[in-house]
Amino acid sequence: MPDSDSLQFNPEVRIVLTTAGSREEAGRIGRTLVEERLAGCATLLPGVESIYHWRGAIETDNETLLMLKTEVDQLDALHTRLMALHSYETPEFVVLSVEAASQGYSEWLKASLAGA
Repeated sequence: MPDSDSLQFNPEVRIVLTTAGSREEAGRIGRTLVEERLAGCATLLPGVESIYHWRGAIETDNETLLMLKTEVDQLDALHTRLMALHSYETPEFVVLSVEAASQGYSEWLKASLAGA
């Protein structure tokens, strides 16, 4: 049996990125998604600056980046719930595949999502 530090390639782990207009909103969304076991962990990165097109103009805003760690089978429910919780008209929802993760982390994430 491999130890918990061994790498698993192509695990079920996914990282979802979204931004929020304040650290408070990002924290509220992250906490709710972790409490509801749709994400095993929510990492807030306050102080990011976003430059983007919106309604014919280029906008610049200070935001908080929210990184949500989950598994592939949670993505649909996570997407639906994040859209319901978010104040933005068009929230970012970008899913990143994880090439490899430690076996221990993958097992912890699975247990966190299952409520074990």
